[in-house]
Amino acid sequence: MKLVPFKEKIYLSSPTMHGDEFTYMEEAYKTNWMSTVGANIDAIELSVEEKIGCKHAVGLSCGTSAIHLAVKLAGVKAGERVFCSDLTFAASVNPVVYEGGIPIFIDSERETWNMDPQALKKAFKLYSDVKVVIVANLYGTPAKLDEIREICDCHNAILIEDAAESFGATYKGKQTGSFGQYNIISFNGNKIITGSSGGMFLTDDEEAAVKVKKWSTQSRENAPWYQHEELGYNYRMSNVIAGVVRGQLTYLEEHIEKKKAIYMKYKEAFKDLPVTMNPYTNDCEPNFWLSCMLIDESAMCKQIRTENNVTYESNNGKTCPSIILETLDKYNAEGRPIWKPMHMQPIYAGNEFVSVNEDVGADIFERGLCLPSDIKMTEEEQDKIIEMIKSCF
Repeated sequence: MKLVPFKEKIYLSSPTMHGDEFTYMEEAYKTNWMSTVGANIDAIELSVEEKIGCKHAVGLSCGTSAIHLAVKLAGVKAGERVFCSDLTFAASVNPVVYEGGIPIFIDSERETWNMDPQALKKAFKLYSDVKVVIVANLYGTPAKLDEIREICDCHNAILIEDAAESFGATYKGKQTGSFGQYNIISFNGNKIITGSSGGMFLTDDEEAAVKVKKWSTQSRENAPWYQHEELGYNYRMSNVIAGVVRGQLTYLEEHIEKKKAIYMKYKEAFKDLPVTMNPYTNDCEPNFWLSCMLIDESAMCKQIRTENNVTYESNNGKTCPSIILETLDKYNAEGRPIWKPMHMQPIYAGNEFVSVNEDVGADIFERGLCLPSDIKMTEEEQDKIIEMIKSCF
């Protein structure tokens, strides 16, 4: 197969729109419900409650705002430690700092790339007074949520499940976004369901949901004038954004099916290469948001990453994530490095990191990459991407 650049860029994971979104956005426009109340918000909150199996969903401006209010609800105070997933996006962690807390990073395990329950146990032995744990489901794959929740229960710690990337995924038959006392999902532009922005706070605790709705609308009291007795935020979702989400929600299962087909095609195509795909356990069904690849150590060429740059020495038959990403870019396709672990980020260089035996997250970052996973990509286009990647070995 002769490789030539794609005329139209193949993206990592761009929005897939269907037309229904515009219908509900237009409804918001025609009825003049353009702000943070309206039928679209009511509808998607109900739909997500039914899908996830939680009692209360509150539409917010983004997933990060949902994590922030979950951290606030959990009572995190200045100087208090919070255990957090290490291999994740910074938005999973930054809200702890908003409230003055101190993130302690928990290493990943190999089977799911998510928070290692054994490392979490070790962390509680070091800091038995910690009362909040934030676990993220990386790239749409559920963490070992029962084990993590059981450890939290043993220490009377509140579990916050960051399901921003895993909406629609299940663990032991139960939807992610329902395992913590407080949970979140995201509708960011590249997520499996998008509103262009937006997110949701999820809980079974009615009092918590009421507080989040109040805090997210500047904590206005029930008075004839604008009365404020506690700190509030401008975090509520708009009815227009909710219209986009409303039009997307009925396509969730279709999107998951297409994402899974992309993952399985990569997995089959690479079975003879010295690589593995991002793993998951038999008791879960990911939403396959991003297909990722881990290069075997034996097939890695020398790669040196500084804080802002990378160099490598190309060896015959060996490669590294940087070579593959540069190759994809050369042919007008988008890949991405694996999330850089939080304990390796300059902003969190002084924070503690808890691992069992080895730095698993750092190794995944070193040898892994995210592949083009856009569901608008055709099979023929994916075939070409597969050949591009094979040419790197």
